[in-house]
Amino acid sequence: MTVGYLALGSNLGDRLENLKAAVAFLNQESRMVVTKKSLIYETKPYGDVPQDNYLNAVIQIDTDYAPQELLVVTQTVEKKLKRERLIRWGPRTIDIDILLLGQQIVTEPDLVIPHQEIAKRSFVLIPLKDVYVGKTLFSQSLEKLIDQTGNKNEVWISGESW
Repeated sequence: MTVGYLALGSNLGDRLENLKAAVAFLNQESRMVVTKKSLIYETKPYGDVPQDNYLNAVIQIDTDYAPQELLVVTQTVEKKLKRERLIRWGPRTIDIDILLLGQQIVTEPDLVIPHQEIAKRSFVLIPLKDVYVGKTLFSQSLEKLIDQTGNKNEVWISGESW
């Protein structure tokens, strides 16, 4: 089994229920188990599209899915939760990004692992810090990466919980 990390985000509908449903669907997969869940964070939206705040979290998984297989799984869960891809960085019921998958490096048109934006997003790094087993990422501490984003003040612990 390979340890992986998935970022979850929702800002449409019942945001908390969307996160919980995504985790439940992922846990139903026979070749994957969710082993850790971060705290749930509220965040200002990323990008220039006016929209409501997000609830964000990161989960740790154990899986034997290959990267492209895992992408199919995450996109299937997004479809089950009625994710529509209308506007880049626009509102969504659920967004599931593959952040890391063991030591694998993938560069394909539809999938890049490690996720290409991970070091720029405090809304990913802060919850990742809750569940990440390593001390460093990209040869830097998570704290340093979080500080370098310049937007860590846009992420705070939500009053919601699993």
